[in-house]
Amino acid sequence: MTAKLTLSALLLGASALPMTAHAKEAVDLILHDGKVLTVDAAFSVQSAVAVKNGRIVATGGENLLDRYSAGQVIDLHGRTLMPGFIDAHLHPIPVGPSDINPLVAHSITEIQDMLRKKAAELGPGKWITGYGWQEAALAEKRNLTRADLDAAAPDNPVLLVRAGAHSAVASSLALKVAGVDRTTPDPKGGLIEHDAKGEPGGIIRERQDIVARVIPRPAWGEMKAPMIKTLKGFLALGITSFHDASGKIDDEPVGQGGVAPDTPGAEIAPGEMTFARARALYAEMGDQLPRVTLYISYPGAERLKAFPHHTGYGDDRVRLGAIGENLVDGGFTGPTAWMLVDYKGQPGFRGKGRYTDAELQEMVDTSNRLGWQMGLHCIGDAAIVQTINAYAKSLESIPDPAHAPDDRRWFTDHFTIMPPEATMATMARDHIWIAQQPNFLYNLENRYVALLDDWRLAHNNSIATPAHKFGIFVAFSSDNLPVGPLVGLYAAITRKGPSGAVHGAEEAVSRPEAIRMYTANGAYLSREEHEKGTIEAGKLADMIVLSFDPLNADPQAFLDGHVDMTYVGGKQVYARP
Repeated sequence: MTAKLTLSALLLGASALPMTAHAKEAVDLILHDGKVLTVDAAFSVQSAVAVKNGRIVATGGENLLDRYSAGQVIDLHGRTLMPGFIDAHLHPIPVGPSDINPLVAHSITEIQDMLRKKAAELGPGKWITGYGWQEAALAEKRNLTRADLDAAAPDNPVLLVRAGAHSAVASSLALKVAGVDRTTPDPKGGLIEHDAKGEPGGIIRERQDIVARVIPRPAWGEMKAPMIKTLKGFLALGITSFHDASGKIDDEPVGQGGVAPDTPGAEIAPGEMTFARARALYAEMGDQLPRVTLYISYPGAERLKAFPHHTGYGDDRVRLGAIGENLVDGGFTGPTAWMLVDYKGQPGFRGKGRYTDAELQEMVDTSNRLGWQMGLHCIGDAAIVQTINAYAKSLESIPDPAHAPDDRRWFTDHFTIMPPEATMATMARDHIWIAQQPNFLYNLENRYVALLDDWRLAHNNSIATPAHKFGIFVAFSSDNLPVGPLVGLYAAITRKGPSGAVHGAEEAVSRPEAIRMYTANGAYLSREEHEKGTIEAGKLADMIVLSFDPLNADPQAFLDGHVDMTYVGGKQVYARP
């Protein structure tokens, strides 16, 4: 009897004890006390995020701390957390063993100092290369010439590519080695500038490959470490995914497998990632790098047919994107962008197209039949008209059993000079999108002012007209002028160049729109909208922390502010020192 009473008392006592707190769900990471821009359909703003196994578990208020426990809890102290940038067109350009870095130079004199040091390091006769000079950033405010290079490195052939990669300057020795002289005709799609005496002045527009083809190329093994450094540099800019616009299908050299040696863009440059290189690199260390969707340069019909994959093949680290590295025209850093009207101050010169209508149609149709998305480079309005006409014919005549007619997700890359309204109406009808570089307005302001009439200047790199008036889908990117999403956002919302002048205020978009175009819309371009691009439960935890509030800060904050932290798959891959 006593034993029964004792048991009853114990049971009664247990039931009378207060209920313990509900056990918290364990997660890996919680970030809270911030301004969380989810970029969901409503552009809702929260204050906390929970992450587990590389994906977002929940977003909400501070009560997430009551629901979840984490091994790592980050107090944002009011800073802004948002999806990582998805750059829809970007060229990784690593600095190789023969390179100087004119991108950081502020004068021609400084570039000459770099050349002298590199010449002393490499020795006479060795090639010196480099990328990134811009005349607007140089104290002398002019293009480099072969004389500038000769004065610094007379015993070394030199080729320095301008920012944007649409022109380059070669030294006298480089031109001699390449066999380029006053009698050399302009290559297809390119232009050799000459001085007052009729000699090549050093600048070659668009087809600098006529010199680059004779430069000994470093092995991928020499370029792998510089490429890794370049990719990690994107993380410091808040780029968690990008579309690599320099991709190739394999390592086959120029002139083999059906690729003509003079096909622009066909060559594999040092440091460019082929699909095989990308997969090997990301298999080794993909969790430390931004995710990549690889554009593919059209390699010719036979090689494309022989390649076993097409757009969409891959995983969430490396996947195949569009046929898109091929240039329908040049650019304004040449300048050779193909225009419908004469360049300002240059009667009779409208730039150059790269393809006949038949050549372009063959490329588009062949790619379409083989299951490839299209994303061709077209900068001038004439090039855009030609490209859209080719797209429209192909989309109408060649069905895609894998995708609905209104969901092919083809796009034009750049769309710098707004084409006629009839062309934009065709784009809206056929659901042809735009991968836009709003930073061009900022970084190429001097070129646009010098070369464009008032109307085209006001509507350069237009966003609002195609997006609002025609309903054309726009995703943002930065290309390589230089890479920097924050500069692109600044230009998209202000339409200001470095001079402070506003160029076409009517083409500006709101801050939420601009942010969406640089995050969620990039995911749509690669059919990954269910995987990334917004901060929502179930999606990859690709996120960045900004030092300022992009919705309310003075616009200057986009130029002066920083990315404080970058997460890819819930793993912190960058923290600002």
